[in-house]
Amino acid sequence: MKTCTWAPTVFAGPQVVTGNTKAKANTMPSGKALQRATLDNVKRIEALGISHLLVAQRWWGSASEIEGSSLDCLAMTAYFAAVTQNIHLVTAIHPGFFEPSAIAKWAATMDQMSGGRWSINVTSGWNMAEFEMYGIDPLDHDARYERSKEFIQVLRGAWEQPAFDFSGKYYQTNKLTLEPRPASKLEVFQGGQSPAALTMAAEQVDWMFLNGGHPDKLSALMDKAREAAAQQGRQLKFAVYAAPLCRPQDDEAWEVIDAMVAAQDPRLLAERRERLSGAQGMWDPNAQDPLQHLDTNEGYCTRLIGSPQTVVEQARSLHAAGVDMLHLDLRDELFVSEALPHIQAL
Repeated sequence: MKTCTWAPTVFAGPQVVTGNTKAKANTMPSGKALQRATLDNVKRIEALGISHLLVAQRWWGSASEIEGSSLDCLAMTAYFAAVTQNIHLVTAIHPGFFEPSAIAKWAATMDQMSGGRWSINVTSGWNMAEFEMYGIDPLDHDARYERSKEFIQVLRGAWEQPAFDFSGKYYQTNKLTLEPRPASKLEVFQGGQSPAALTMAAEQVDWMFLNGGHPDKLSALMDKAREAAAQQGRQLKFAVYAAPLCRPQDDEAWEVIDAMVAAQDPRLLAERRERLSGAQGMWDPNAQDPLQHLDTNEGYCTRLIGSPQTVVEQARSLHAAGVDMLHLDLRDELFVSEALPHIQAL
């Protein structure tokens, strides 16, 4: 089973749990300390045998109801490519913030310089404050996905054709030529799980990054996406986010989870729900799962919670249901030492 984790580019997580002083203190270093922090972390991640590293595009975040601002996605992808040997780099890109022709040029260079260790995660976006801050037209929800479709079409066209012409609603090219040519096949991930996201996935991408969720919910969502892709004569692969919590015994792990749920700050929860209002299909406001807002991407909902043996069996069930990759938070030390190697061997 493939495994993925966040690149070390965000240094403050959401603080919806009262008294989460560790998260508040975890601010971004600078200068040499920043270089050491990122380098040490990415070296640790690669040494653990993690197959993929997701480099987020988060240029603004409050670090309270949403994760903090991060280092730039393009600069950090290039840096990580230079200091790693094996891990596959996946750069998150929000169409609207970048021109696809410029990203195609950058990506072709990255493909050559990394030895084919690069893919793109096209994320249509939901953080409306970030769009406004940078002067980017957010469009409405479904129009953002139409823009993303064109973005991918330009990338694939430039990747596959020596000179590529494109005339769309959002993007145009005239004999777009990439020199040097990319050497690898373009692999496209996407975020989102709304109806518009499922349509784009079925038509355009190779992988879907899914937020965490109860296994029954994830299975239903993957089945729906597979059916839509099959109607297009295509196949999809799935990566699911999970925030593991391991303790020697199952009841010990759930005691920690129950305490976290009980300690959630109602004010921060309300602010977080408002901040996430630009999303559809994720962080469902009508969902009854009490674990939904314990982390940024619903990772605890995936329920890799319990003893190492229980967590491995849960991962095995997800793999059997069609999850090809687990996108993991790696802060739980017992999980990393006792469960992760067995999951990677599935």
